Amino acid sequence: MAKTQAKYECYCETTPTILVKEKFGNVNIYTKNTQSVLNKASGFISAYDFTLNSYRGCQYGCSYCYAVAFSPNPPMRQDWGNWVIVKQNAAEVLKKELQKWYEKNSTRPPSIYMSSVTDPYQPIEAKEKLTRCLLEVMVKYQPTLVIQTRSPMITRDIDLLRQFHRLRINMSVPTGSEQVRRDFEPRSPSIFARLRAIGILKHSLPCNADYDTRFSVTMTPLLPTLETDMFSLISKVQVVDRVVIQEFHASHNRTLVASTRPEALEITKKYAWWYDNEKLNYLLFRDKLITMLPDIEIKEGQAGFGYD
Repeated sequence: MAKTQAKYECYCETTPTILVKEKFGNVNIYTKNTQSVLNKASGFISAYDFTLNSYRGCQYGCSYCYAVAFSPNPPMRQDWGNWVIVKQNAAEVLKKELQKWYEKNSTRPPSIYMSSVTDPYQPIEAKEKLTRCLLEVMVKYQPTLVIQTRSPMITRDIDLLRQFHRLRINMSVPTGSEQVRRDFEPRSPSIFARLRAIGILKHSLPCNADYDTRFSVTMTPLLPTLETDMFSLISKVQVVDRVVIQEFHASHNRTLVASTRPEALEITKKYAWWYDNEKLNYLLFRDKLITMLPDIEIKEGQAGFGYD
């Protein structure tokens, strides 16, 4: 029997099957049960066993985000950033799935990438605390865990994070310039707040023979950084062990392949000094990182998203 497609209030022309639970600012919040939260990792992060997304949709609504392609329907795709679906039973489902994993793999913890198509610490998390609930489940099972976020809210969960024995935290910082951030991702936290958060985490989480904790700054896609902000950026990322860089996603005709959205392409016109010769500027930036950060791994694209 074919699965009936959910119809979300405000994004359908017929009677909706899922109603808006509340407004969080201007964002429509929905709640929905899920049958599974651990999805087999593939493609760019195929090195992991699973991806884990506590939410569907993302309030940050970054102009370049490829995750818009995974919206439930075209109207929601067009309104990316203005809706979020809370997987309300995610913690219970995760516990069952991890128990099932260890029944078959008693000696090998799974590797989990959280999150691939949302931000686990977007603003609604302050209220829902769903990501925190998932961490509370996972810490008992001790997977190898990578957390990808652009939010300083992650520091709220230091008490849980310090209990993981194999943990990498990826902080997304695509530019060192506030002006550029405001143009490409105006709803997201400031660059200063993100870099401050990764510094707090580095000094608060254990790293020794028993606790292998690692930190990355991911500049993916790499956006322009004004020359006046370059020194400040590079000096602040010295707390991490890895910097990952990547150009804008290549354009493809296939619907669900990561590509640069038209919204972001329009903004690039403002930064013609960078994008008119993007390849060269990317290489110059990469070489500057390598020269100025000799003790830090500088990795490109997929190679930088593994745990090790």
